[in-house]
Amino acid sequence: MGSERKTDLLKSVKNKGKSIEGEMSFFDHLAELRIHLVRSSIAIVITTIFCFVYYDFIFDTIIMGPRKSSFWTYRMMCKIGEYFNMGPDFCITNIPGKIINTEMAGQFTLQINSALMTGVVLGFPYLLWEIWRFVKPALKDNERKSATGFVFYATLLFVVGILFGYFIVAPLSVNFLSNYSISPDIENTITIDSYFSSVATLTLCTGAVFELPIVIYILSQLGIMTPKFMREQRRYAVIIILVIAAIVTPTPDIPTMLTVSLPLFLLYEFSISVSARVQKKKQKAEKEFFNS
Repeated sequence: MGSERKTDLLKSVKNKGKSIEGEMSFFDHLAELRIHLVRSSIAIVITTIFCFVYYDFIFDTIIMGPRKSSFWTYRMMCKIGEYFNMGPDFCITNIPGKIINTEMAGQFTLQINSALMTGVVLGFPYLLWEIWRFVKPALKDNERKSATGFVFYATLLFVVGILFGYFIVAPLSVNFLSNYSISPDIENTITIDSYFSSVATLTLCTGAVFELPIVIYILSQLGIMTPKFMREQRRYAVIIILVIAAIVTPTPDIPTMLTVSLPLFLLYEFSISVSARVQKKKQKAEKEFFNS
């Protein structure tokens, strides 16, 4: 009886030690995560301060760019329309509506918010790098090898998405919404907050959408997404992309819709190839495991 009690006591002590070790390991990881997040926050603060200092250029050239007829996208559309003889509707020479501020601290708040948002975009690659540094030690050698280049490809896709959203989706949407009217008695007077939030949302959302191959890669690694499923759902993806293109394009002609929809089609097809590549590697690894 005494020996059984001693055995139970030793087991309880060992289990308690394991639980304490597990809790310490958890808090160690939490502390490590906090360090990476602090570094990322410092980087974002620095880029935000930089954007705040050079805010005149950011506001006049970048934020208000899609409101000007001299914007790069509108000039290219005029040249393309003239070259292909698409008519005057394709060339955008005026963005109607007036931008106003309706709040006492509206312009100051706008400067803070837009500088912060721009700082987050500029600091996004460093944030990804810190996340990668935190996750990397927990990965196995084969997982670490397969995830090589994560920061580079995720940053590249995000930057391409931001550029596509800012130079294609945002200006076409601004032009469409500024010209949209249900009655000549209603004049479009737009608040600066509404304008900025629209441009920022369209640009950032497009940047996030372009991260689709990275998301598909992760889901495929987890076995949640397969290329077969994506091919079966292709027709629904095509409909969604065409609807988005029809909404943001100023004219319903095919060349304009293809300008917006074609990159999204290519992105979806590329995501299918990414998923297929992951599945092929997993099947090869399973085959080698069973043959060994």
